[in-house]
Amino acid sequence: MPLPFPLTLEQTERLASAHPTPFHLYSEPVIRSTCRAVASAFSILPAYREFFAVKALPNPFILKILASEGLGADCSSLAELELCRLAGLSGDRVMFTSNETPDEEFRAAYALGAILNLDDISHVPALRSALGGKFPSTICFRYNPGPARTGNAIIGNPSEAKYGLTRPQILEAYPLARSLGATRFGLHTMVVSNELNPDYHVETARMVFALAREILEKTGIRVSFVNNGGGLGIPYKPGVAPMDLSVLVRGIAAAYDELIKGTPLDPLEFYTEWGRFVTGPAGWLVTRAIRRKSTYREYIGVDASMADLMRPGVYGAYHHLTVLGKEDAPATETYDVVGSLCENCDKFAVQRPLPPISEGDLLVIHDTGAHGHAMGYNYNGKLRHAELLLRPDGTVLPIRRPETLSDLFATLPLDQLPVFA
Repeated sequence: MPLPFPLTLEQTERLASAHPTPFHLYSEPVIRSTCRAVASAFSILPAYREFFAVKALPNPFILKILASEGLGADCSSLAELELCRLAGLSGDRVMFTSNETPDEEFRAAYALGAILNLDDISHVPALRSALGGKFPSTICFRYNPGPARTGNAIIGNPSEAKYGLTRPQILEAYPLARSLGATRFGLHTMVVSNELNPDYHVETARMVFALAREILEKTGIRVSFVNNGGGLGIPYKPGVAPMDLSVLVRGIAAAYDELIKGTPLDPLEFYTEWGRFVTGPAGWLVTRAIRRKSTYREYIGVDASMADLMRPGVYGAYHHLTVLGKEDAPATETYDVVGSLCENCDKFAVQRPLPPISEGDLLVIHDTGAHGHAMGYNYNGKLRHAELLLRPDGTVLPIRRPETLSDLFATLPLDQLPVFA
């Protein structure tokens, strides 16, 4: 069940007077509570760390909160590495998992001391070349199980994914990295996305545990840590139960006891790289109804658009929607709630039962704390909007101002604009 919005209508109207809609609001207390629940659940394993997927919510204010709770960060670009640096994260608290990686990004990750998680066996010599003959002492490889596993409906068939090494390549890559100077090794995979069934994640853990044993047996190389990837789901729809962390962790611990405990791999560090699970439920997009249209359907036009939240339009993803001040009113109307982008898929809700909505009403779109603002863009010249942080004392801190036309045009050399007769 999506979390309730933490502010009243009156509080939100006051906030909107200082920070005009639309804006994303994130709850620091909810984020911290989730971090602590994860740490507590995984405390039964010998060693655990969550590397937050920076792509989900790339803001250094959020990263500093997560760092203070002991989390690391998973990066996949130069900008994400820089955000980690700004937030005070470096060394083995940063994992760099990229693909088709430019040399510049390899060098930046190495300079930050990040764990380099390579996506292809050809990246081994490429990395050495990018570093001018140097090679990291710690190296990790991303495994793609191909037909050995079936991804869920969101992430698709692993055999068709561009990510990762095959099993034969994995067994070849570790000795190659060792020959270049690597002394500490990790193993990574990711086969599902937004998955609420704990069995998927437990089976992934069993798979990497078994592969770590095979690597040791066939190459003599001891894997020091495994990364189970991300993909832990959240309940976007009402009536859907959240993941029971205790069930998930007990399943992983049982697999650890069966496959790792008492072997030369024990203790084996266990990592995850969740983004959505950590911050998704802690975010809301607040927007205002500005138009109503009646044609073949009833439409409510809002001042947000796909530029602020593209998941519903691109993926058909469901995001719960409430009308502030009418939370308990009966849903007697059926609306498409839409933005103003010149795309027919610019819809936050399609044929959604809702209370009667009037122009000026404030609407809240739930679970936008991951892959919300982060996936924004500027098509139609739409400007991305503010991010605000609700602190534990009830105050609100702006953590990103809204874009302006000056921001949008900043890369244009307007002083060189030609004059045509």
